[in-house]
Order: sequence, then C-alpha cells, then structure tokens
Amino acid sequence: MMESTLRLGVDTGGTYTDAVLLDPDGRVVSAAKALTSHHELTIGIREAIDQLPGEQLPHISLVSLSTTLATNAVVEGRGTPVCLLLAGYNARQVDKAKLEHIVRGGHCALISGGHDAGGSESEPLDIERARQVVTDQRDQVAAFGISGLFGVRNPEHELKLRELVASLTGKPVTCGHELASQLDAPRRALTVAFNASLITYIDELIRAIKLILNERAIHAPLMMVKGDGSLISADTALARPVETILSGPAASVMGAAQLQPQDSAIIADMGGTTTDIAIVTGGKPVISAKATLIGEWRPMVDAVRVFSLGLGGDSEVRFQGGVGLAIGPRRVVPMSLLVHRYPEVLTTLERRVDAAVSPRSNRFAVALFAETSQKRSFSQEETAAWERLQRGPLDVEQLSQEDRPLARALARLVRDGIAIYSGFTPTDAAHVLGKTSHWSTRAAELAAIVWARQMRQVYGWGKFEDNDPKGPSTAVEEHMVQTICAALVSACLATDPGETRHGERERTARLFSEWISGKSAVDGGLFSLKLDSSRSLVAVGAPAELYYPSVAHNFNVPLSIPKHSSVANAVGAVASSVIQRAQITVTQPVQGIFRVFAPDGPLDFEQLEQALVKAGSLASTLAERKAQDAGAGEIRVEVERDLDSVDDPDSASVVFFEGRVKATATGRPGLVSDSPTKGLPEDPSGVKSRVGQISQAD
Repeated sequence: MMESTLRLGVDTGGTYTDAVLLDPDGRVVSAAKALTSHHELTIGIREAIDQLPGEQLPHISLVSLSTTLATNAVVEGRGTPVCLLLAGYNARQVDKAKLEHIVRGGHCALISGGHDAGGSESEPLDIERARQVVTDQRDQVAAFGISGLFGVRNPEHELKLRELVASLTGKPVTCGHELASQLDAPRRALTVAFNASLITYIDELIRAIKLILNERAIHAPLMMVKGDGSLISADTALARPVETILSGPAASVMGAAQLQPQDSAIIADMGGTTTDIAIVTGGKPVISAKATLIGEWRPMVDAVRVFSLGLGGDSEVRFQGGVGLAIGPRRVVPMSLLVHRYPEVLTTLERRVDAAVSPRSNRFAVALFAETSQKRSFSQEETAAWERLQRGPLDVEQLSQEDRPLARALARLVRDGIAIYSGFTPTDAAHVLGKTSHWSTRAAELAAIVWARQMRQVYGWGKFEDNDPKGPSTAVEEHMVQTICAALVSACLATDPGETRHGERERTARLFSEWISGKSAVDGGLFSLKLDSSRSLVAVGAPAELYYPSVAHNFNVPLSIPKHSSVANAVGAVASSVIQRAQITVTQPVQGIFRVFAPDGPLDFEQLEQALVKAGSLASTLAERKAQDAGAGEIRVEVERDLDSVDDPDSASVVFFEGRVKATATGRPGLVSDSPTKGLPEDPSGVKSRVGQISQAD
C-alpha cells in the first residue's frame, strides 16, 4: 500500500465511539467500536483506534471527526452555562426564543444599543452596563454569547462587546453576525446561545483526539463534520461549534449515502440517544437553515434538513400520563450496561428484585462531565455528591432514604447534565428477548421484572405476569416500532419550515402512522394513506437491525441496511469535502440608493449593478477565506444572486427591494499550506434571480 492513502473517520456518540479506515475509493478497510467514556473521552477514542490494524495507521492522510454529543446535549436539555449580552433586544424577544432555558443556568442581559434595518445606530451602546454584567458573570459561566438587534446589518455593537469580553475575561465569546446572515433576532440569539453552551463539549472532544493522534504518531490534518455534511478544520469547529450541532446526523446521512447510494430515500440513523431522519431526493439531502429541527428547537445554521429526536437504544422506558408507555427523550444508562461496567451492582439488583418498588426503582446515578465553572458553582451538597460519584454509581433508592439533601443535590446534577441516571431501556429489552447479548442479560432480566412491577404498582399501568421479563420486553419492542413509525411520519411533516406546533405535529404523526401501517382506519377504510413506494428506507446505526425490518413491513416500503451500517457516522466523517458559504445583503433604503451590508458596516452605491458586484466580491472573498481557514485546498468559488423585485407596469421597469448575493467555496480537505485557487469572477449574465417579498423586522 502506498504511503498516506487511508482516511480515518471517528464518531463519538452518546453510547459508542466508532472508528473506520477508508481507502482512496471510499471502501471500508477496517472498523471498530468502543463504549464512549463521557467522563474522559480519550478512553473510548483510544480503545476504538487501538482496535484498528496498527500497521495501517502510518498510512493515514486525513482524520475527520463527527459527533452526536452536541445534538444529544440539545435534545436532552444539557449544556454549560453561558452569559448572553443582547444589545437592543427586549424581554418579549427573550421569551419568544426561550433564551432563559438555553443559557443553562447562566444569564441573559439586555443592553441598550442595536441598529435599525438600514444599519444605522438606533440607540447608543451602554458599554458601562455591559462591563458590569461581564464582571459579575465571568466566574459563573463557561462562555459568552453576543447578539445585537440587526447585527447582521451592522456588527459594530457586537464587535465592541466582543472586545470588552476579551479584555475582561479569558472565556470564549461568540457573535451573532459570525454565525448567521438572516434576519430574525430571536432565532439568531438562540443560535448564539447554543454555540456558546457547546464550546466546552467540542473543546474536550478535539483535545482528546489530538492527544491520541499525537500518541500514535498520526500527523494528518484533523477535520470535523459540519451540520451540512461538509468538513471544517478542528480549529474552525472550536470557534463555531454550533455548526457541528448536527455533525453526527449529517455524517450518518453522508455515510449512508456512500454505503448505499440511493436516488430517493428516507435515511434513518438510530443510536443510543437519538434517531436522526433525513429525506434524500435526486440523490442529495436538502441543505436548509429553516427546516432543521432538533427536539423542539430550530437553530439558524445551514445543515442537512434532519429531524432529530430523543429516541434510541438507551432511551428511558417510562410511564406517561394520558398515554401510558413512552420511550425517551431522556437517555439513561441501560441496566445491562451499568452492570457490565460495574459488576458489583448486580448484587444490589438481585437483592431488590422482590422488594417494594418506587419511582426510584432501577435508578442509579453515574458521573458524566463537569466544566470548571459548573464545579465552582456547586453547593456543598452537590460537591459531596460529585465526589462520591467519582468512586462509582450511587444507589438513588438507598440515598433517598439515608440522605435526602444529598439525593436532591444529585438530582440537580442530573438535571444539569453533569450526571446521568440508569433505567430500563429498549437495549435491555433486546437483551431479554435474545436479540443482543453484548452486555449483562441477567441485569436486563432483573430490570425488566422490577420495571413491570413499578408500572403496575406505582402507576397502575400494565398487566404483566410476576417474574416474567419477556412480557414487558415484548411490549417495549412493539412500542419502539410504533414510535419509530410515528417519528418517520413526523420527520416528513417537519420538512415544512413553518412554525407547526410540536404537540400538534406529534399527534398528527401518530395518527398518520397508524393509518399507513393499517393499525387504524376511518369507517372501515373510508380512505387510506401510504408512503411513496419508490422511496426506500435506509436504516443505519447499531440498533437498526432490531426494529427497522418491522417498520419497513408496516409501511410497505423496501428496506436497506447496508454493510457497516453500525459505523455509518464514522464513514460519513471522511466522505465529504470542505464547503463554506457567505452571504451579503443589498437593499434600497431610499429611491436611488443601494446599500451593501459589508462585514465592517454598510456601503452605499448609486447603481444597483455596482452594489451587486461589490456584494459578490465581498461574499466571494469571505467564503474563500472561510474555506482556507476551514482547511481546504484547491478552492473553487461560485456566486449567485437571489433578488426580491417586482415589475412596475406604469414605468415598464423593475422595482428592487432586496438582494442576497451568495458565495459558495468548495475545496478538498488538505493541509493549510496547500495553495488555493482564486475565486471565480462573478458572471452577471449567469446569476440566478427570483421575485419575492422582504421583511424589515429583525
């Protein structure tokens, strides 16, 4: 084999860390899996890489990462605390975006300032108020986020606030105009908040992989998958981690497309924590900044249009009032895995199997990860709980009887994503039914018996026989299939970028999935629904073989589970190129003046074409620079225009409202020293235009 011909893909998920080696033709040479070690990511990554043939590691020319850690954190409501500085915003906008929920115990500060739609200052920036907030919060949060009203039209106030944060703290800081170019201030602030809250997760991951690559003398460039399936350098990912918020789902789509090329398909990736669904038409997934949905959130990032929900092999099986049996969205440690990792817990389970049950049955707590600012804010009881977690799992039932304050502190650590509970899961049910056996089947059986008694005696649901683990496990498997069917329909409904209410879509999806699968009908079949039979279902992820054959049968669609489907994310991590986009907006604030919103402030022109050409030049330069920073070589830049205008029948002319000039820079992953080609010149005769409407509200 020639030197430096292999590509290494690594995916760190909520349950497993996968590693694959691909040859130059994209074929899998070797693949490996290891359990993800949340408390120290290096352990799982090192174990996965060390399963690959050691003699092939020197031939690696590129390393690329994907991860579901960021997606999982959003779906499960976790993240490190951040401080948001919002210049020109009001309380209504904060409430609309639910920003208080996203700062994860941090702080939202409304600062006087901001600009208007024309890029003019609407109110002076209250820099002294901002200084006080930063000083008060710098030791309480992990990062800062900044968003100014109409900051995409003039970033002056955002830049001043960033300089202030940098001068007063050493914490990471994110500005809204760097992440998104669209109007909609609340969503932009939401995106900033996510970016700031996820920096610590991505930083830990990148540090872990760099350490291991150095240990193995692998000196290839390190890239990371963005939410749109393209690659960026690790350093760029650290600066803009929100762009990796759908890294894992995007990698799974790209990996599935490489392992099983399809012109028209529904791709579903099920892992331990989430199910991620994307629709492929014409051989390509849709890239969108509008319809991307993660749980109930719509961040403003270009990403593969994917529907991501908390449904996986490790999802908690629980009682839900009004519904009965429910699965997810919270991830717990499967009881089979808990005993696999901590064999001493089995003795406790065997002792408890005939004891009285409570809502805390099957519940142990395990440490995950705590950032420095989080540890600093611990109460005395939380510090004690964290220290005890370092020695192993804590029995929540026992703790609630012996030390209630400590049990409450432990619950707060779990709520903040610092620790995690164990519980009965679909993975445990699969162990009981003999569908898998990689962890402790005995623990899964005991957990199933206790869970069934808990459902009957605590919640009054279920009619399972005593000491029979198979009955409840079968019920869980059947419900999992039904939930997946509803999720597929919900994903199709979620492609509409409109603000469909989460609850309404879920109810509709359940109803439609029952009609499609024949589980329910209207007046004996008055009408019927079906999925497009020409669209196949491609299922990837470790649990895919357990559930998707039944799902495909219910929906009467062809199913494909490709070879190496369990490591599709890692395959997708190195299956793409570097793609960076930039957009410059042009408006006509008054008749005869055309305003270009440049990165450093507005520029005015008397001729529309002059303004569009300038916008194209700025967008092209910005996209090319971003591609270079992202690690691309041999860069090619394409520019297109998207114009909002109408015909004026009285003057036989066109009335211009707004235009967006978009540049896309594409290049192969390469060393920073690669010499990129210059961007292509704009071609006014070949650009794309459309007629539409424009809103001047941010």
